[in-house]
Amino acid sequence: MGSRYPSHQLGNGLFVSGRPEQPKERPPTMSSTAMPYTGGDIKKSGELGKMFIPTDGSKLRKSGPIPGAPSRSGSFAGTAQSGPGAANATGRMSGSLASSGGGSVSMKKTNSGPLSKHGEPLKKSSGPQSGGVTRQHSGPIPVLPATGLITSGPLNSSGAPRKVSGPLDSSGSLKTHMGSVVHNQAVTTLGPEDEFSSLKSFPKSVLWLVVLIFIMGFLAGGFILGAVHNPMLLIVVAVFFTVVAALFIWNSCWGRRGITDFIARYPDADLRTAKNGQFVKVTGVVTCGNVPLESSFQRVPRCVYTSTCLYEYRGWGSKPANSSHRCFTWGLRSSERHVVDFYISDFQSGLRALVKTGNGAKVTPLVDDSVVIDFKHGSEKESPDFVRWLRQKNLSSDDRIMRLKEGYIKEGSTVSVIGVVQRNDNVLMIVPSSEPITAGWQWSRCTFPTSLEGIVLRCEDSSNVDAIPV
Repeated sequence: MGSRYPSHQLGNGLFVSGRPEQPKERPPTMSSTAMPYTGGDIKKSGELGKMFIPTDGSKLRKSGPIPGAPSRSGSFAGTAQSGPGAANATGRMSGSLASSGGGSVSMKKTNSGPLSKHGEPLKKSSGPQSGGVTRQHSGPIPVLPATGLITSGPLNSSGAPRKVSGPLDSSGSLKTHMGSVVHNQAVTTLGPEDEFSSLKSFPKSVLWLVVLIFIMGFLAGGFILGAVHNPMLLIVVAVFFTVVAALFIWNSCWGRRGITDFIARYPDADLRTAKNGQFVKVTGVVTCGNVPLESSFQRVPRCVYTSTCLYEYRGWGSKPANSSHRCFTWGLRSSERHVVDFYISDFQSGLRALVKTGNGAKVTPLVDDSVVIDFKHGSEKESPDFVRWLRQKNLSSDDRIMRLKEGYIKEGSTVSVIGVVQRNDNVLMIVPSSEPITAGWQWSRCTFPTSLEGIVLRCEDSSNVDAIPV
């Protein structure tokens, strides 16, 4: 009994409806076989090596550019030498296609390797080959999306932060690296005017008014003493002058201690409940950002703040260290003070905040010195490292009395930071305050009111800190 619908039987005996499918011709595919390692001997290369064996008894020569031959973008992965017959075999053995029937078709083009969908050979890189495998580049590397990590410094063309590195020179001074770090936009360079001084905040008008009053008092006391022989006014003026002068000298010597005590007594804030724009003090452990620093004299790596200052004492008839250096005082001759952005892990909340002290931000550092070296003429053998540092900085010692002070904040140190909280896309930051911080009269220390600008960094001697948090 026939059926109007055609059917056919499969190989397993099952009848199915429809006509049997016609076998489709498979498109030609590339087949390649890894060539065995021959050690450079073409006699062990099989059929391929026989083409390059010279028949006229001439010596073998190493492969190179063949004059008059067309340029090739592909190459055989196992052949290292060629002979005179290579020019004739170039167009004959450039590649083979394996068809479904097992036959091979010789290509007319001289480019070996896989073909594109348009029948054109794919371009390959001309770099070094390893193990007979040619590396291919599929195109330019795409730009990766932003990860949300805030780093210091400018970005390159691909959106990644620039890396600063360089080899050590013969003296191990990293001059190239330090020069690039100093001129980096992410590094804030602090000058002598940024150094903290308790008398710098004292109003100049009040100071000159006090000086004028004492001058007038001494003149009046001297006139009365000469006219009526009464020294009472002169004694009173002298006593008041002594008290005021002692108070100014005390503040110049112990004013820094008064402000550090003020920062120590200031309560720490909780970053979990801190609002945007709130003035806070945070104490925690420091972690370096994208651009770590290195101290100039001791070469301490992975620092967020470094300060190396060289002072000179000017005696009678000696050379001044700077234009404003007075006699019988210490003057600043050289200063290297830098600070960058860093992270701080709060002790109270455990949160991690980014402290924006780089990119030219206003910073007031109150960091204790880790090393102090006194040097005078004739003590070169006692301080060879200091003499070497002077030579690297092109500074002459002569017969001057010098003092080197260096302080730093390295990774793992405990730091107190005073600034303003700023939240930007769930990123917690501490930025400089737009208004200076005012510390009133410190009666326990007998210090004048002092104002602090920008972000305040307070760190004790961190030379003994060895732990680096991860």
